[in-house]
Amino acid sequence: MMDIKFIRENKDLMKEVAKNKNSKVDIDHLLEVDETRRNLISEVENLKAELNKRSKTKPGPEEIAALKELSGKIKEMDAKLSDVENEYHGMMLLVPNIYSADTPVGSDDAANKEISRHGKLPKFKFEPKDHITLGKELDLIDLEAGAKTSGYRGYYLKNEAVLMHFALLWLAINKMKKYGFELMTTPTLLREFALVGSGHFPEGKDEVYQIGNPGRLSDGSTKEETFLAGTSEPALLAYFVDKTLEEKDLPVKVCGFSPCYRSEIGSYGKDAKGLYRIHEFMKVEQVVLCKNNLEESLEWLEKMRGIAEEMLQDLGLPYRVVQLSTGDMGTGKYKMYDIETYMPSMASKNFYGETHSDSNLTDWQARRLNIKYKNKDGKTELVYTLNNTVIATPRILIAILENYQQKDGSVKIPKVLQKYCGVKVIKKK
Repeated sequence: MMDIKFIRENKDLMKEVAKNKNSKVDIDHLLEVDETRRNLISEVENLKAELNKRSKTKPGPEEIAALKELSGKIKEMDAKLSDVENEYHGMMLLVPNIYSADTPVGSDDAANKEISRHGKLPKFKFEPKDHITLGKELDLIDLEAGAKTSGYRGYYLKNEAVLMHFALLWLAINKMKKYGFELMTTPTLLREFALVGSGHFPEGKDEVYQIGNPGRLSDGSTKEETFLAGTSEPALLAYFVDKTLEEKDLPVKVCGFSPCYRSEIGSYGKDAKGLYRIHEFMKVEQVVLCKNNLEESLEWLEKMRGIAEEMLQDLGLPYRVVQLSTGDMGTGKYKMYDIETYMPSMASKNFYGETHSDSNLTDWQARRLNIKYKNKDGKTELVYTLNNTVIATPRILIAILENYQQKDGSVKIPKVLQKYCGVKVIKKK
């Protein structure tokens, strides 16, 4: 959420930001609603002050009637203000964050900018297979049974794929511990405020599964709506809701492990084959809360990206870093990178598939969740928040299987995972 004072003072800038981020919010209308809201607040406060002042004297019959009329007017104005406040807050949730000066401007991912490439691409002296074929031949992945049991995009991991799946998660958790992140397993059932606070609601609500049977309270009423997490980011941020931290305790570095669920309703037909776009997976996520300082937050953006790149370097996987454009980066992002890992079968995506997302949201989330800190001068400020993927699996298995495949149909397990898996090569059963 943006500061309304900043929006008022930078109307033209915010209109440009909204346009370049494909936002549906109407800045002019928002400011009109804000002005109406402020006028109503002032009017209601004046009427209440008048009622309070006149109520202190012993009223006669005529004054009692006048006070009743005044009280009725206040009630009417309060109801009107409530409607305006609801419209105002609904629009404020849609206002995008400003973006960095070096963010590419464009309507979609076609405007994304490649920053760098790392690692050597495999040179096959045979016709390489995709992960679906390898998974079937080596008895690692069963998509048919997964679809039968779970529906569209369901899957089973089997045998060495299971070992690699958990080895990757364990490797990521140990790395985050090494870098001083506090480890957490986070709730996957979330209340609405957590998803509003992280910015996944209201715009991304279609991508989130809602629990259909949240249960009932003792009086027979239905409990509040509950949702399945698509990442541990909302839960990690919600852990600090309404808290005021001390500057000496910043940065706060937390790492969340959780199952993740995404409806992918907006991506029907895209990357539909195999493990690339699925409804449930596991993920290790890193979140940082730092001081209200843009330079420091940008340093953390690079540090977090470095940890993710280190994961891919440990795995010996080629990858590239892409800076996202205004139209592809999301409403709350100030600056964002994707790390895309080389996947030989992904010809339609230039052979790279997104495996990590690294984002700086400045104080956009902190304002929604009321996460603050007291600086050394005693002044209270909003923190800056950042998040990045450490590892998400089984998507990363696509890159491992396809990059490490051998001419005889076997697949080598990356050296860094071998101690967890107990085997070095996956062969046909």
